[in-house]
Amino acid sequence: MEKIPVQIKRCTGCDDVPLPRYMTEHAAGMDVCAAVSEAVVLEPGQRALIPAGFSIALQPGVEAQIRPRSGLAINHGIGLLNAPGTIDADYRGEVKIILINQGQEPFTIRRGERIAQMVICRVLESRWEEVSELPATERDIGGFGHTGR
Repeated sequence: MEKIPVQIKRCTGCDDVPLPRYMTEHAAGMDVCAAVSEAVVLEPGQRALIPAGFSIALQPGVEAQIRPRSGLAINHGIGLLNAPGTIDADYRGEVKIILINQGQEPFTIRRGERIAQMVICRVLESRWEEVSELPATERDIGGFGHTGR
């Protein structure tokens, strides 16, 4: 697996919050922890912007995607409102996560708790080529359930 160097800087007062880390040998995403100063209770249907306690410098042509953690989703209904979130290569501010409680019960977010995953990905920049017709395919314009249930 290719390893892309990424510069990371802890935010002031966040030395106790773990930096993103891979939890298993072949994990695609690194777990990201909450850097809240005090516990945040998310009521059902509520959303909150949760600081992660670090900022990063990505190389051009690379992005960081912020994704939900499956365990929080299935066990508590906790997800990301804008999944996947994108951190662009030119952003230098603190990484923050928009969590939403889609569950039935209040959920408490504590400092240092794993709240999301971050995946580092290469990106391609497109160049538009305007045409009068697109090449035909077997699927063509079929969409939204066109193959059945």
